[in-house]
Amino acid sequence: MSEDIEFRESLYSRGRAESLEDFVLQLQDLILDSSDVRDFLTDMAAIIATRLSHGGNHISCGITVIRDKRPITVASSDARARSLDELQNTFGHGPCLTALKSETAVYVPDLAADRRWPKCTTAARGAGISSILAMPMHLRSPAQSVVNLYSPHKHGFSHHGIDAAESLTGTAAKALDIALNIAHLRDARDDLAAALESRTVIDTAIGAIMAQNRCSHDAAFQILVKTSSHRNIKLREVAASIVSSISGEREFPTTYEE
Repeated sequence: MSEDIEFRESLYSRGRAESLEDFVLQLQDLILDSSDVRDFLTDMAAIIATRLSHGGNHISCGITVIRDKRPITVASSDARARSLDELQNTFGHGPCLTALKSETAVYVPDLAADRRWPKCTTAARGAGISSILAMPMHLRSPAQSVVNLYSPHKHGFSHHGIDAAESLTGTAAKALDIALNIAHLRDARDDLAAALESRTVIDTAIGAIMAQNRCSHDAAFQILVKTSSHRNIKLREVAASIVSSISGEREFPTTYEE
C-alpha cells in the first residue's frame, strides 16, 4: 500500500513539475511578445485561470497591484474578476487587500459562512462566487501585487489546488519582476530620447535667435525664456515654433539612436 501511495505521489510531482515548466515557457513568450506590463498581466491572468480551472469549476483570476500605497486593478481573466477586484478596492477591505497587507495567502472556502468582509462577501455572492483564494506575489520591486482567484463553488480550491496556485503565483512573481524591470528601462530610454530631442530643438532655436539678433548665446537663451514666460507655454514648444517657422520642419531628429 505504501509503495502505491509513493508511486502516485511521484506521478503527481512529476506532472506538476512538467506543468510548471510549461508555464514558465508561456511566461517567457509573454514577456517577449507583450507591448507593455498591462498586456502581459492580462494574458498571465488568463493563463492562470485556465490552468486552475477543471471540470465545472471555472476559475476567474484578477491581479491587483499597489503602487504608492494605492491599490489599482491591473489585469483580469474576465469581467467578473475585474469587477470584484475593483469592488474590494472601493470598499477598502476584502481577501485580496488582507493578503497584500499580511503578505500571506487568504482562503475563504465558503463565503456564506464568512463574516470578516460583509460588503465584499455580499457582492461576490451576488456575482455567483462561493469561494475566494488570494495569493500575494512576493516582488523585488517596490510595487506589491496579489493574485485573486474566484470559484463559483464552495470549497472551490482543494489542497492540491492551493498548492498549484501557490506555485503558479511564485513563478509569475519572478516573471512580473522581469517585466517591470524591462518597462522601467523602456521608460528611462523614452525619457532620455525626449530630453535629447528637447535639447536639440532648443539649441537650434537659440542658434536661429543668435543669427537674427546678432547676440550672444546667453542673450538668445534669455529671449527664449522670456517668450516662454510671456506666452505661458513650455520652452521646448517656443523653440519648436521658432525652428518650424524658419525651416518648416515639425519633427526634429537627434543624434541619439536606440
